Amino acid sequence: MGLNLDEQKAVDRFRKDVVEPSMTKLVILDFWAEWCGPCKALAPTLEKVAAEYADKGVVLAKVNVDEEQFIASQFQVQSIPTVYAMFQGQPVADLTNARSETQLKQVLDQLLGQLPIGGGDAAEGQGQQGPSAEDIAQFIAMAEQILADGDAERAAGMFGQVVEMAPDNGAAQAGLVRSLVQAGHVDEARAVMQAAENNPSLASDPAIAAAKSALELAGNPVDEGELAALRDAAQSSPDDMDKQLAFAEAAFAAGQRDETADTLLQMVETDREWNDGAARAKLLQIFEAVGLEDAWVVSTRRRLSKILFG
Repeated sequence: MGLNLDEQKAVDRFRKDVVEPSMTKLVILDFWAEWCGPCKALAPTLEKVAAEYADKGVVLAKVNVDEEQFIASQFQVQSIPTVYAMFQGQPVADLTNARSETQLKQVLDQLLGQLPIGGGDAAEGQGQQGPSAEDIAQFIAMAEQILADGDAERAAGMFGQVVEMAPDNGAAQAGLVRSLVQAGHVDEARAVMQAAENNPSLASDPAIAAAKSALELAGNPVDEGELAALRDAAQSSPDDMDKQLAFAEAAFAAGQRDETADTLLQMVETDREWNDGAARAKLLQIFEAVGLEDAWVVSTRRRLSKILFG
């Protein structure tokens, strides 16, 4: 995985202290430091609530950011205290703003009502009932936001959990495919898509169609040498639309969104009617595949509109 010995040890400690307990319990993960006054002020509240909710399947885990800098960096911790709720190895809620006992309990009660936590009898009963359609929609929205923020690996993990809870949910299956594609796991995405297409209740779902488009756009990613050659060919022949399109497709498959947008937008500006509007059509296909709410898509759509409508 490219980790040095200290980083691997940190990962092992985190897996033992946080990830493994989170497989059946809801873990309150507190990033703190000795010098942090607000951390020390918050700690008694976290400890008290965790103790009261222990029989419901809640545990508290603390990560000292000075001692575990690698773990803190993986969570992109910018300030402390930072507090997450973890379930099955993934953050499911940001608890940082829940500073009072009442606020923290409200969020925990909501999560415990949605997740199949392996705590006491009441929690087990909730797990047997399974999440409601509203709960599933909330988890999908959360995963979509994570994907839009650029963390495709984490989004794939969360979509995967939703798929386990609701295997016939088209939005969840589609989100899993799109996030796997964006994370570079194209073969896994193809396997998920094949299973979805073989499911009669999903085959005609519009969300699955959009995800299939994302998979098709991913194509067969070229290596850096091939991408550089296509880039050079496009730059040396700016009027050759075929070369421009070939580079744009390869760039998108390689995850180079900005170069893709710049190339296709320039094509539209140069000759929007070329090949029956192929550059604009490719952009629209990309927008649908990535997701219309994605920040990059929103920005690129504005640029396209400015070219088309002045």
